[in-house]
Amino acid sequence: MSHLSLAQALLDRRIGVIHGRFQILHNDHLAYLLAGKKECDHLVVGITNPDSCLTRGEEADPARSDPAANPLSFYERMLLVKCCLVDAGLREEDFSITPFPVNFPDLYGSYVPMDAVFFLTIYDDWGRRKLEYFRSQGLRTHVLWECSPESKGLSGAQIRQAMIRGEPWEHMVPESTAMLCRAWNIPERVRA
Repeated sequence: MSHLSLAQALLDRRIGVIHGRFQILHNDHLAYLLAGKKECDHLVVGITNPDSCLTRGEEADPARSDPAANPLSFYERMLLVKCCLVDAGLREEDFSITPFPVNFPDLYGSYVPMDAVFFLTIYDDWGRRKLEYFRSQGLRTHVLWECSPESKGLSGAQIRQAMIRGEPWEHMVPESTAMLCRAWNIPERVRA
């Protein structure tokens, strides 16, 4: 494919942006990512709370900025997302992964294409706050689903708590997540 053909192919794609902390990437995260991918040709996965400088407390969800709730580095989460999406059948050229400072709307344009459709789910005030952030920037949004916190399903906090208590957690995460978390000693890290 010539460079001009590649450029045209890139311009012709429908691009979607989806985001999450993925602390720790679990089966419901994977379902969310795949639901977003069904809506576009190329999915940009924004990893929120990428580092301590781009993490800020949120009244709508104060725990999300707690260091104990963010045990994995950006790099580790990037690898988890990449491995899980490839294992689920996506080609690497079908998605990109980038930091996404969700708490800093003025910085979005430095990380993601602003003309994309921004996907999200809403379970609580934090989901509604993110929708406000997106709308404040004039972004096109698509709510994949909205339900109560009780209907949410899995959370990264549940996985981390199971690790802390020494309970089984591998069944709640994709196989590659379990393999990498064991290799990186994540259960020991969250217990510490």
